[in-house]
Amino acid sequence: MILRATARVMGRVGPVGLTLAAVAREVGLVPGTLVQRFGSKRGLLLALADQSEKDASGMTGRARRAHASALAALAALTVESAAAMATPESFANHLAFLCTDLVDPQLYERALAIHRTQRRGVEELLAEAADAGELRAGTDAAALARTVQAVIAGAGLTWALEREGTLEQRLRQELDTALSPHLPPRHSDPLEES
Repeated sequence: MILRATARVMGRVGPVGLTLAAVAREVGLVPGTLVQRFGSKRGLLLALADQSEKDASGMTGRARRAHASALAALAALTVESAAAMATPESFANHLAFLCTDLVDPQLYERALAIHRTQRRGVEELLAEAADAGELRAGTDAAALARTVQAVIAGAGLTWALEREGTLEQRLRQELDTALSPHLPPRHSDPLEES
C-alpha cells in the first residue's frame, strides 16, 4: 500500500516534490511512521525499487495467463508496465526518477535488475510466440526482445513529446510495427479466393 502510494505520488510531483510527508498524506499516516519503517526518502525509494523488480517478475505470468496468445500477452504486458505513466506529466516525472537511478549506484543496480527482469519476460513471450508459429520460424527472440524494449522506451518519450492519442495507443502501434516484419505470412482462406 505504501509503495504503490509512493509510485502514485512520484508520478504526480516528480523527484523534488516526493517527500515522506507527501507519501504519508497519500496513505493517511504520519511521516514519522514512514521514517520508522524506511529511515529516509532514499530508503523508501530503495524499497520501491526492490518491490518494482518483484512486480516485474509477476507481471509477465499474469499477462500470459490472461491471454491465449503470447503476442497478445506481450501487448498487455507492454501496456501494464507503463500504466503509471498515463499522462505526459507523469511520464516526465517517472523519467526524472530514472535519471536519478542512473547516477546513484544502489538505485542503478535496482533499475538494471528491473530492466533485465522485464527483458526476460519479453524474451520468454517472444520465444513462446515463435514456438507457437505466431512469429516467423528462426526469429531471434533475444535480439527482438532488445528491440522491443528500445521501441517501448522510445514510444513513451515520443508520445510524451507529441501528445497525440494515449500512451497505450502509441505503445500498441509501435509494438505492432516492430513485430510486423517477424510475423509469418498469412495464409489466404481458400473460400476467399473463389
